[in-house]
Amino acid sequence: MKILIFTEGTAIMHAAGARVDRAERVQQSMNGVEGINDFTSYIPVGNVIEKLKKWMAQGAEICYLTSRTTPDELNDVKNVLEKYGFPDFTNLLFRKEGQTYKDVAEELLPDILIEDDCESIGGESEMTFPHIKPELQGKITSIVVREFAGIDNLPDKIGSLINVEGASTRKEI
Repeated sequence: MKILIFTEGTAIMHAAGARVDRAERVQQSMNGVEGINDFTSYIPVGNVIEKLKKWMAQGAEICYLTSRTTPDELNDVKNVLEKYGFPDFTNLLFRKEGQTYKDVAEELLPDILIEDDCESIGGESEMTFPHIKPELQGKITSIVVREFAGIDNLPDKIGSLINVEGASTRKEI
């Protein structure tokens, strides 16, 4: 089973969000709080690492999709994933010139796509799954979590992710 998880806002976040609630994190992002673009200082959201390790131990292949595109930014995100011990941190995917997020996801064709609702940057129009070709959407279980809320509430068993209510369309957690 291949799981694609979005990095910024879903798996990692700006360091200023560490001591505030989710709503304040969204507000910080919308207001461009200091450090929002310092990707070297990003931190994991909740217990994302433990959750991903549980899924990997059950045979899942973990891939990450970042919003970053320049070599320096990609290196910054990769270093954060490595620093905190994210499993399979080398499976970091990104948009190449002329690509959109949906292009990357369609090429990978994951079994599960986990992304946040992009509340601070425009909502659904900024998400990946809504833009995937309809004929491919039915092959992907899309799970949408609230931005900066993390994935802690998702099932520990990867088989249960496929059976999440709304699978192959969208499930908001």
